[in-house]
Amino acid sequence: MQRVHRIEVGISTNDNIKNAIMIDLGIPNIKKVKIINVYTIVGDLNQEELEFLGKEVLSDQIVEEFKIDKPLSKKINGTIVEVGFKPGVTDNVGRTAKQAIKDALKKEVDEVYSSKQYLFYGISKKIAELITHDLIANELIERWQIVEGISHQGFEAYVPKVVINKVPSVDEFDLSGSDENLLEISKIHVLALNLEEMKTIRDYFRENKDEREKLGLSINPTDVEIECIAQTWSEHCKHKIFNALIEYKEGNEIETIDSVFKTYIKGATDEINSDYLVSVFKDNAGVIKFNDYYTIAMKVETHNSPTALDPYGGALTGIVGCNRDPAGTGKGFKLIFNTDVFCFASPFYDGEIPPRLFHPRRVFKGVHKGVIDGGNQSGIPTINGSLYFDKRYLGKPLVFVGTGGIAPAIINNKPTHEKHPEPGDLVIMSGGKIGADGIHGATFSSLEINENSPATAVQIGSPFTQKKLLDFLLEARDKDLFHAITDNGAGGISSSVGEMGEEIGVRLDLEKAPLKYPGLMPWEILISEAQERMTIAVPKNNIDTFFALSKKYDVESTIIGEFNNSKQFQLHYNNKIVGNISMEFLHNGVPQKKKR
Repeated sequence: MQRVHRIEVGISTNDNIKNAIMIDLGIPNIKKVKIINVYTIVGDLNQEELEFLGKEVLSDQIVEEFKIDKPLSKKINGTIVEVGFKPGVTDNVGRTAKQAIKDALKKEVDEVYSSKQYLFYGISKKIAELITHDLIANELIERWQIVEGISHQGFEAYVPKVVINKVPSVDEFDLSGSDENLLEISKIHVLALNLEEMKTIRDYFRENKDEREKLGLSINPTDVEIECIAQTWSEHCKHKIFNALIEYKEGNEIETIDSVFKTYIKGATDEINSDYLVSVFKDNAGVIKFNDYYTIAMKVETHNSPTALDPYGGALTGIVGCNRDPAGTGKGFKLIFNTDVFCFASPFYDGEIPPRLFHPRRVFKGVHKGVIDGGNQSGIPTINGSLYFDKRYLGKPLVFVGTGGIAPAIINNKPTHEKHPEPGDLVIMSGGKIGADGIHGATFSSLEINENSPATAVQIGSPFTQKKLLDFLLEARDKDLFHAITDNGAGGISSSVGEMGEEIGVRLDLEKAPLKYPGLMPWEILISEAQERMTIAVPKNNIDTFFALSKKYDVESTIIGEFNNSKQFQLHYNNKIVGNISMEFLHNGVPQKKKR
């Protein structure tokens, strides 16, 4: 049986939270607020080791005190609230503490989870519940306990371990039903596909019936296949509205616009045809010429929907995710700056707040802290920004973030902005593990937010993990160890591997992907996003050197497949084929939207 210990560290007075309670929530009678940091350690540690950790690793001896398996807080005239993450939510403080314990004791513990205790002096339990819900916790990703301070006997150790009580399996989607049935399938499974798209998918699998029978697949798509297509065809990835066929009428004149993107955005760029444009509209970020020796990669994008549900985590994920794009452009660029534009409803808004959303004042503060933490903890400065308020941003804030990177124009006699995986290259996943918290990021971002929006679409990135990963990949680039690299964006390895293998084909073995915990379905493994993860095409003769370098940087790397000449996205799980999709259909089969 695993041993579980709690080390409580504090106590510090926090005037920022006290002021927020008084000003933001209008609660004037709070006397003071103190905070205790709690570390729940799962592992075989003796008392001497625990004392060492409390004194030398987890606390500052000069200004803090600690207790082991006992409450640090005295009984107070007020209320005590303990807030921690729900199972499966990324806990960066816990991860860092686990690494610190390993470094200090030269031994590993199974896991470390962090939480915080808030001591509200002069506040009743009822008011503390209001403060918790409106200010210090997010029910989407956090759980909490509230007790009257006068009767406080300490909180029991809680281990937010993910336990998935299901056996991984592959199901099929019967698309032979009515139009209403097809739309219901799309809605229930958060596919974000319209009726024409669902019919196109149904027809594709019918047309390839004979080929599928030879592979042991039926006429019905597997959940692995349809989730892969939905991710690839999402508005987030395909920009279907920008690429729509638009019939525009003004007075008696009618004009047909075949893709606003191709006509006015890409078209204008092509017409200007500037010499300093090195690579545009074909990779994770645009590349421009800086001088004769260096190029700059720049990417900006929004992260609005996740931020509306979790301001801090959504914004942190947005900037960390945007960091990956220049890092995954060409052979990889060194990240040198961040930038941002934020648009919110007024922080003084006093109207009704829609279900599952937060007051714009809390969104404002959470977003600001998330972008700062995401950038600073990765060592990337934010050099400029902009702020705008309008009540129309109440339902969905605009969080517009960008990252710039720099690279030598030529490395190892090859243009750095170019990349081409080759048949026979191994598919390597480097960085963070896969969990349920990144599922449906792409399709969710294509939908309107409501009270049923999926919690799994919101995750918290790990800037420390990403920093190690990016440093490792820059050295691997300079040593010419790989042919191509891309990030695991909103569609996870479905997105990255599917894009990299578009011109040639690829086989993916889903059971080989490293997971945060067991029990994920094959389709979940395929489409779950991770902020601190990249996919790399590594020639077989470089694999030993690549893995040695990965170990040097303490980055986990795993072989999960191989590129080939099949022109198919071949998906396997436990040596059984669970999906086979034409690369042509996957990337170019989505029907064009029509707008008027």
